[in-house]
Amino acid sequence: MRLSTVLLLSISTCSISFGQRTKDLKAFRHHSVITANDTINYHTYSRKGIDSTKNVLIYLQGSKAISLYQTMEEDGKTYVGTVIPFDFSLFPDDHVFVVISKKGFPFLTRMDEEFPVPESYFENQTLGYRTFQADQVINDLTKRHKGRFKRIIALGHSEGSDVVAKLGTVNNDITHFGYWSGGGNTQFIDFITFTRKKVEKGLINEKDAQKEINSILEDLKKIMSDPSATNKFWAGKNNSYNRWSSFSEPPIDNLLKISKPLFVAIGTKDRAVALESAYLIPVEFIRERKDNLTFKVYPGLDHGFGKELENGGFEEHWNDVFQDFLNWVSEND
Repeated sequence: MRLSTVLLLSISTCSISFGQRTKDLKAFRHHSVITANDTINYHTYSRKGIDSTKNVLIYLQGSKAISLYQTMEEDGKTYVGTVIPFDFSLFPDDHVFVVISKKGFPFLTRMDEEFPVPESYFENQTLGYRTFQADQVINDLTKRHKGRFKRIIALGHSEGSDVVAKLGTVNNDITHFGYWSGGGNTQFIDFITFTRKKVEKGLINEKDAQKEINSILEDLKKIMSDPSATNKFWAGKNNSYNRWSSFSEPPIDNLLKISKPLFVAIGTKDRAVALESAYLIPVEFIRERKDNLTFKVYPGLDHGFGKELENGGFEEHWNDVFQDFLNWVSEND
């Protein structure tokens, strides 16, 4: 249940006029892959320039229909919002960081000006297209910088995790995979799992739960009876039938095809992906006798690896997980 409403947790805003985030924003370089029928816009960040790097880290974000960065000027301050939740100081000097704009969205928009979701976004809001985008970007980088990169690391979060799993079946240049906050089963099952959890917690009775589940099943039938619809939506105003039918593919089918090192991470308080679905991944890897999986569960952390404290506070642990991931990459060449 990787929904855009949950991914709002991944959007952070700061109000420091000439702060680090503004510097990071200006450090990006912008590129395009132009094919006969498409233009894919991607963006690179590296401290010393791409010619000084030897590793690629491509990040595939979740389902939010928004630009990668948003800015606004007010009272002499620059406000910067982003769907890229990393502390850029953690990136090693020899890594180039890569992100891809969603179809139809520019790299940067203004917070105080409405940017309607373009029709091209809904038309390409699919697992197949996002996988195609990432594959084309990796191929473009390796072609432009032939023989330069030792590692090509693909890291996906939420909906992006599904993309990483699929990407592993089509791109052989990737050396390491990160699969964060994603399940093993179809996304559809999470809705029913969370309804059943409400029964266990005493939040809903059996009769109402079954009514809720029956409604979900009817909605799923509607989606799969019109799977390419871009003008019909479910569980979010920007989540089209086209999106849901495409991302209904069980990621475990693709993950099992990956033979390179794979790092799966999920928080026990994830309310967008059922933890039970994630546990399907190590079970199936054991059953298939595959030993390329590292599976890490983070106690108390949510979908964006944050933690609600008993005193009402909140802690961010995204970058702690990222540091674990970087250490794992170094240990798994």
